[in-house]
Amino acid sequence: MQKIRNIAIIAHVDHGKTTLVDKILWECKTFSEHENTGVLILDNNELERERGITITAKNAAVKYKDYKINLIDTPGHADFGGEVERVLKMADGVLLLVDAFEGPMPQTRFVLQKALQLGLKPIVVINKVDKENCTPDEVHEKVFDLMFQLDATEDQLDFPTIYGSAKNGWMSTDYKKPKTNVVDLLDCIIEHIPAPKTAEGAAQMQVTSLDYSSFVGRIAIGRVFRGVLKTNMPVALIKREGAIVKSRIKELLLFEGMNKVKVEEVPAGEICAIVGVEGFEIGDTIADAENPEAMAPISIDEPTMSMLFTINDSPFFGKEGKFVTSRHIKDRLTKELEKNLALRVQQGDTADSFLVYGRGVLHLSVLIETMRREGYELQVGQPQVLYKEIDGQKCEPIEELTIDLPEEKAGTAIEMITKRKGDMKNMILKGNRSIMEFEIPSRGLIGLRTEMITATSGQAVMAHRFTHYAPHRGEIQGRINGSMISKETGEAIAYSLDKLQDRGRFFVEPGDEIYTGMVIGENSRQDDLVVNCTVTKKLTNVRASGSDDKVKLPPAVKFSLEEALEYIQGDEYVELTPKSIRIRKIYLDENERKRKTGK
Repeated sequence: MQKIRNIAIIAHVDHGKTTLVDKILWECKTFSEHENTGVLILDNNELERERGITITAKNAAVKYKDYKINLIDTPGHADFGGEVERVLKMADGVLLLVDAFEGPMPQTRFVLQKALQLGLKPIVVINKVDKENCTPDEVHEKVFDLMFQLDATEDQLDFPTIYGSAKNGWMSTDYKKPKTNVVDLLDCIIEHIPAPKTAEGAAQMQVTSLDYSSFVGRIAIGRVFRGVLKTNMPVALIKREGAIVKSRIKELLLFEGMNKVKVEEVPAGEICAIVGVEGFEIGDTIADAENPEAMAPISIDEPTMSMLFTINDSPFFGKEGKFVTSRHIKDRLTKELEKNLALRVQQGDTADSFLVYGRGVLHLSVLIETMRREGYELQVGQPQVLYKEIDGQKCEPIEELTIDLPEEKAGTAIEMITKRKGDMKNMILKGNRSIMEFEIPSRGLIGLRTEMITATSGQAVMAHRFTHYAPHRGEIQGRINGSMISKETGEAIAYSLDKLQDRGRFFVEPGDEIYTGMVIGENSRQDDLVVNCTVTKKLTNVRASGSDDKVKLPPAVKFSLEEALEYIQGDEYVELTPKSIRIRKIYLDENERKRKTGK
């Protein structure tokens, strides 16, 4: 039997997981010379490359000496925590990647805790040792302290450490002696990560992730814990609730580099993909048909936030998108549910609206952005936090928030978070930067990122994760300024915008198409203001010198998707089409708005 090592790579967002996996793939000559892709190989969807974050866990495998190493790249963001937990089930050890400057961050803690509880052996990789002001020795101490706090066993505390720079493509046992390759790391994996434990007996495999192919349908991916799986073998699919469905394996695939290769049989301990089994969900067990035995189900984080998804009914609907009906949106959300575990979908109050529950604004905005790019048009309401009643008290989700920012900006950040009902827990000074820890209600995080980045001139690094439910902390003041709403449908005219400059800032530029009820700017006062910016200048035959100077307009504010979601108020929607992001009032007609809201 081939010697196998299964290893998951965990780290905080942006510490270099995907870059490291890429370097390992290169080292093991997974690609021929002409395939120099030059970009991150694993982050293969457009969104991942743009944002520079991993969203879905991916599998790759490399051959080194006479070993096969299965690598699992995991997301670092707390919003995708559902992804991380289940992939750890496939691994026998973890590569804990830590930034040599930042040290262990909250996310590191969260994932590491899961890995230690599962009894996995860690290898610590201290990355980015080429950064200035980094302190690899201190970081090593901190990682040890963290593991000790998380009740690691003696064996787990006796972890090997590798230093290096994934970006520059080297890893070494001593950071003062850089090398030219990552061989030290590969040798370390083979030496310290145990071979997969296999048990004798009937075949058993747990589905831990999914793949979809338009040719063969859904593909189940997981690790074989016991026995041997063969092509054409009859199997039993055991559902979460205990129902057993008989099925048959059509094809078995193993990972090789970035590709999948057909095989006839798969031994225990190997990670494989199965084609032909229908109707499975993540966490189900594929077992022997004669004596099926279920494995313990995978626990998944509960959602903490919801958003209303509805069809686009603005005057501009159907101009840019291909899929605009409620049927389209429903089918797409149902498809997403199959592979996105932390997502829930419910029917809304009307036939064409859906309540979508997720882990946070980022988790849901990635789904919305993906749908937009696929050609969907939809409208999304303000993000809402999910409350629970515990012992007769209204409780809300509380998150642990870590902010890393320049020391002189610390006061501004503390003030901002206190206003949002956050409590400070800890503050560490590191060089000229402060690292602060807070407990804050999930509600307080909506819109915080945009404000914080503005207040710190883009220097703040924020990370948060859900910890527990606690009693409701009272009202949080939302956006103070009102909206500027368009009175007419037509084209925004520079002359009108110029005359309205003193009323606030605009989100549209001259020449943009606008419609009645669309939010075209932010009022400098608290109330909403209805304005007409489609008026052109009346021309007369008398001209005064100097009155026709060129109009000088400040640039329009352009929102990204997250910013728009965080910006809107309860009576507004974000309208999303493949090419545009607009903000509008739910009720477009002014008189109807007054009737419904009394404003």
